[in-house]
Amino acid sequence: MDLRIFTEPQQGASYDTLLTVAKATEDLGFDGFFRSDHYLKMGSADGLPGPTDAWITLAGLARETRRIRLGTLMTAATFRLPGVLAVQVAQVDQMSGGRVELGLGAGWFEEEHKAYGIPFPKERLARLEEQLEIITGLWATETGSTYDFHGTYYDLTGCPALPKPAQAKLPILVGGKGPRRTPRIAARYADEYNLSFFSPEDSATQFGRVREAAQKEGRNPDEILCSNLLVVCVGKDEHQLARRAAAIGREVGELRANGLAGTPAEVVEKIGRYQEAGSRRIYLQVLDLTDLGHLELIASEVQSQLS
Repeated sequence: MDLRIFTEPQQGASYDTLLTVAKATEDLGFDGFFRSDHYLKMGSADGLPGPTDAWITLAGLARETRRIRLGTLMTAATFRLPGVLAVQVAQVDQMSGGRVELGLGAGWFEEEHKAYGIPFPKERLARLEEQLEIITGLWATETGSTYDFHGTYYDLTGCPALPKPAQAKLPILVGGKGPRRTPRIAARYADEYNLSFFSPEDSATQFGRVREAAQKEGRNPDEILCSNLLVVCVGKDEHQLARRAAAIGREVGELRANGLAGTPAEVVEKIGRYQEAGSRRIYLQVLDLTDLGHLELIASEVQSQLS
């Protein structure tokens, strides 16, 4: 079971803060550092000093780290044209030496689109499908050949399909809870399927739908790694746990029910339930980016038991 650190910088984080957390992620032996792709804060957070762009951040981290995987959960298809996004991601992959993964979603947060003047179309899932076909098609096109695509929403003619990622196959992550269309999209394009804030039981059901969709597409279901994203809050005792929960404005009971919260032993046990449901990777949503001791505790008392 891989453990990756996931951050929500729109809630308030500078690049320097993200760099500190990414370096701790690497030093402590976690598998990867991922971030959201949002431009507007959510809830009561002040969001200061303001949003950071996901792919500019990852480009910087690509040069400042050496081992960890880097990526997004999820880049919104509404934010960037597919040809431009393919160039950006391929370049960051080159800068990292082949450690980047692209999580791509349809986009859902209408208020941030209004705030920053980004169109928020109705046909977002259909646009996402075209983006996935274009991006994977561009990367798969042989060097020296060109790529054409004539869809409902996007039209490319004579694209040189450059640059290429450093990886021969840059992993694509798809997420979402839809019972039919989302599993089909994942079956066609995903190397990894991710569920955010699902219980082990509901995860098992949705993972089953993805595996069934993969079989219908003529694909080996084992080719798609299934993963979960969950808020994490670990304390060596109840006092430390309560302090960390208060720091992120959450109740201990709610965190225990809906996330990975409790003592290290409790968290290891719950991760085991996700593993039984079919999950092979957990993204730990870390909401207090100033508490590096939290990461140290998870590395020494949780991750060590999983390896």
